[in-house]
Amino acid sequence: MYPELGQFALILALLLAVLLSVVPLVGSVTGRDSLQAFARPLTAGMFVFVALAFGILAYAFMTDDFSVAYVANNSNSLLPWYYKFSAVWGGHEGSLLLWILMLAGWTLAVAVFSQRLPTVMVSQVLSVLGIVCVGFLLFIVMTSNPFERILPNIPADGADLNPLLQDFGLIIHPPMLYMGYVGFSVAFAFAIAALINGRLDAAWARWSRPWTTVAWAFLTIGIALGSWWAYYELGWGGWWFWDPVENASLLPWLSGTALIHSLAVTEKRGVFKSWTVLLAIVTFALSLLGTFLVRSGVLTSVHAFASDPERGTFLLVLLAITVIGSLILYAVRAPTVHVRARYGSMSREIFLLLNNVMLVSATLLVAVGTLYPLVLDSLDMGKLSIGEPFFNLTFAPLAIAAGLLMGVGVFSRWKKTDAGWLARKLLWPLALSILISAAAIVGYGEFKTMAFLGIFTAVWVAVATCWDLWDKSNSRKGRMHGLKRQSRSYYGMVLGHLGLAMIIAGATVVSNYGIERDVRMELGDVATVGDYQFVFTDIGQRRGANFTAEYGGFDVLLDGRKVAELHPEKRQYSVGMSVMTEADIDAGFTRDIFVAIGERISDNAWAIRLQYKPLIRWLWLGAFITALGGFLAVSDKRYRIRERATEPKAKLADSGSLVANPVMTSVTTPVTTSEARS
Repeated sequence: MYPELGQFALILALLLAVLLSVVPLVGSVTGRDSLQAFARPLTAGMFVFVALAFGILAYAFMTDDFSVAYVANNSNSLLPWYYKFSAVWGGHEGSLLLWILMLAGWTLAVAVFSQRLPTVMVSQVLSVLGIVCVGFLLFIVMTSNPFERILPNIPADGADLNPLLQDFGLIIHPPMLYMGYVGFSVAFAFAIAALINGRLDAAWARWSRPWTTVAWAFLTIGIALGSWWAYYELGWGGWWFWDPVENASLLPWLSGTALIHSLAVTEKRGVFKSWTVLLAIVTFALSLLGTFLVRSGVLTSVHAFASDPERGTFLLVLLAITVIGSLILYAVRAPTVHVRARYGSMSREIFLLLNNVMLVSATLLVAVGTLYPLVLDSLDMGKLSIGEPFFNLTFAPLAIAAGLLMGVGVFSRWKKTDAGWLARKLLWPLALSILISAAAIVGYGEFKTMAFLGIFTAVWVAVATCWDLWDKSNSRKGRMHGLKRQSRSYYGMVLGHLGLAMIIAGATVVSNYGIERDVRMELGDVATVGDYQFVFTDIGQRRGANFTAEYGGFDVLLDGRKVAELHPEKRQYSVGMSVMTEADIDAGFTRDIFVAIGERISDNAWAIRLQYKPLIRWLWLGAFITALGGFLAVSDKRYRIRERATEPKAKLADSGSLVANPVMTSVTTPVTTSEARS
């Protein structure tokens, strides 16, 4: 009866979430410390019961308990154990339970790592997170029970996991993606708590900033893993298809990128407060929108989990309540925020604001291109397809503009920057960037306008970032001393910008100079792609754990020398008789060689897809470097050290400005010169 215990654990978690959303919030409003003290125990209890439910579902998969409908529909006794475990989130109900586990985990993390924040703020943040947990726990209990039994005829074996999901990508991609999605709920909770108590100050931005950055870094990794998975698993060789569900993950990433930069300005200069709060609300709303798109049934996609209108209605109501309620609170409280800081028209504040405009414009563009066809279809106004040509034509100029602004903004100063000084500062980095970009175009042998603009943007961001690092390392005690003097937050920014430059370079080069050929080949045939020759040398069969495969053998030659031997496969899974293409790839830092075997055309010939992908690995390597920059920035000492009070502690507590903990620092913590400049 352990599946029933799992369902009972979810119900208990729901009850605790209801208490968490009400009791500490009432205590914070009425000033009753005894009620606020319940926040952390309720959070811990909710997490324990959600984790218990998840563990029970995982146990059902690992023991092949096909009396549970969800297990029977998404697993099979022949699956390797690691695919059985990842199958827990291979369908709608289990992936939703993983989402809730992540949400409860983030809530617990806030409770644990906020010991020295004001009690009122902690109570309100945890209560807001409790309200979000109530929504999702209600959803799973009422519409998506993962523990539902099959009665009375229990199948002897399961229907098997979708062959597309029988891959290492399923093990790591959804957890990373969900960590990012759900992590933005913490930024949302801090924003709502700040609106409730009217505390939109630098301290609030400092408390919220590390949580937001960590969520953004996880989402970056999740998106990169999804792109990599699609590239090698689907057999198409593409890395981004502008699929609506892919766009659903890109939307909160774009607005989240704007949010972390806006939080930096709010923390350092005390401006953009209302705008930062609005971005926090919008980013979380876009995370919920992604959940709605995947689980509502409005999309038919390899990513989509559900096609039940009841679930879609529930999620739509949850999204509407969250957005409308938050915006009403924002409309009431935001006008009371006053900003006294001043800055000139050529300041770092302006460049960051313009960069925010570019990012939000890109967000709106992707949202319109994704949602407009869905709205037309739902209103029976016809079908419209908006695909890759539209997004490439409109998104690329915004990305280039944002990159160019980023490079200029690196050299600017807070408050005011002299235009003449800035122009002289930009001269040599600009000349070097043009020279490197021109050399790259000559190396690839064909001038294309968008290719040059994309490569120049990537080089410009990288050169500007490195030039700024060189300038900041200047010290009378030597360059090494100057480098050691810089903060982790600054180095996090450096890694983030360099990683983004790699992403832009990789996307530009592979899109403009990649080569694809679909050819008919027989044994012994030779096909040429760019400078490479592909020799079809072998065809055979092999048996896997739960599939049989027909594989091909290919020798890859460059200037007559063999550089790789590839063995793509065509797999047929024994349970569902599904057929899957497994490409083989010779990966390299500067290029990938990609071979996929298709259908048998005749007794002796097969359809073969051959591809040359220059710099494609830079996309994923750049994403991981960018995410690493985010994690490094969060490890900055100002998020770890205790506050140095400038007033008696009792006075600080009375004024409500007592903050900081091992993660969050005090508003009174001194900021080093290098941190202020960065």
